[in-house]
Amino acid sequence: MSLALDFRPKILEEICGQKHIISPNSALFKLIKKGTIAHMIFFGPAGCGKTTIARVIANELNMNFYEFDGGNLKLDDIRKVIDKDRNSLFKPLIFIDEIHRLSKTQQESLLIPMENDFVKIIGASTENPYFSLTSAIRSRSMLFELKSLTNEDLKSLFVRIQNVLKFNIDIDALDYLISSSCGDARAMLNLLDFALKIGTNITLKTLRELRNLPLKDGVSSGDTHYNLASALIKSLRGSDIDASIYYLARLINEGESAEFIARRLSIFASEDIGNANPNALNLATNTMICVSKIGYPEARILLSQCVVYLASSPKSNSSYKAINKALKYVEQNPPLEIPTYLINTNLDKKNYLYPHDFGGWVEQKYLEKDIKFYQSFDIGFEKTLNLWHQKVVKKLND
Repeated sequence: MSLALDFRPKILEEICGQKHIISPNSALFKLIKKGTIAHMIFFGPAGCGKTTIARVIANELNMNFYEFDGGNLKLDDIRKVIDKDRNSLFKPLIFIDEIHRLSKTQQESLLIPMENDFVKIIGASTENPYFSLTSAIRSRSMLFELKSLTNEDLKSLFVRIQNVLKFNIDIDALDYLISSSCGDARAMLNLLDFALKIGTNITLKTLRELRNLPLKDGVSSGDTHYNLASALIKSLRGSDIDASIYYLARLINEGESAEFIARRLSIFASEDIGNANPNALNLATNTMICVSKIGYPEARILLSQCVVYLASSPKSNSSYKAINKALKYVEQNPPLEIPTYLINTNLDKKNYLYPHDFGGWVEQKYLEKDIKFYQSFDIGFEKTLNLWHQKVVKKLND
C-alpha cells in the first residue's frame, strides 16, 4: 500500500482543503448528509482531491462505486453497471476520471441514464467543462471547481500522517516537501512515501535527490504566486532589467508554469508599452506561442529574452487609459446615436464619404458628439504614429 491510499479520507470531515464546497455550511455537504446528490462534475488541477471526494461521497451514501477512465471507457461498461445494480436499493455511483476525453457520442450515451436517474455520475476533469463537455451533460450536472491545495492544506495533511507514523523531518526538508508539490496532495504523499522507505529521518538532501525540481503546475502559495507576479510586472514597468530577471527566476524556480508567465508578459506588452514599441506585443505573443510548444527547461531562455526586451522598451499606457475612459463613458451615459450614413442598411448610406475617394481622408463626423478618449504621450513610436495621424487628417503640410 502507499501513503496516498492509506491516508485517503473516508468521511467528509477528513477531506483536505476545498472548504468552499466541502464544509459543514456548504450546500454540497448538507446534500450529502441528507443522503442525496445530483450528477456532478469536479474540475480542477491534478492532486486537488477530485477522486477522493467522489469516493467519500460513495462511502457516505453507501453506494456501490465504479471507477472508469475517460480515455478507454466503453459504453458496455456503463450498461453492465446499470444491469448489475438495477434491482439494488441503492443507485450505483459511476466515477469517470478525465471525463473530457469522452467523445461527443460517448457523452451523449450518458444522457439517458442520467435523465432517468439509473445511476449517479460524477465526472472529474483537469479541463474547464464549459469548453470540454457538451451543453447537454452540463445541464444535467452540478459543476464544482476545485482549487489547488494551499501550503496550509498540505501541512495539515502532513501533520496527520506524521502523528500516525512517527518519523522525523528537518525543517528545510518539510518546506521543500510542501512547496515543491505545488498544491498536489498526491505528489506530496508519493515523495514522502519513498523518502520514508529510505529512512525515518528525512533530510532536504534526500528529497532533492528524489525530486530535483518543483512540479511545474504553478506556485502553490497564493500569496507567493501573486506577489512574485506583481513584483515582476512592476519591475518591468520600472525598466529595471535585473530585478525583472530576478523575479522571473523566482517564478520559474518555485514552479510557475511558463504559459502563465508568458500570458502576463503579453498583457504587459500591450498595457504598459503599447504603441510606444508595437513590436513588444509581437515578441511577447511569439514567446507565449513558443513556450507552449517547448516547455522547460529551454522555455526559460525565451522568457528571459522577452523580459529583457520589455524592460528595455519605452513605456506608454495611452491605449490602456483610452479604452478605460471610453468604457467608463459608455457605462455612465446613454448610447450615442450612430450617424445614419454609417449604417449599411440605412438609405442614408449614400451620403457616406468614402475616404479613399478623397486621397485617404475626408472631413466627416463619426460620433454625434466630440469626445476625446485617446491622448498620445508622444513616447517612442507613439510620436511617429501621432505625426502620421496628423498628416492623414491634414493637420500638417505634406
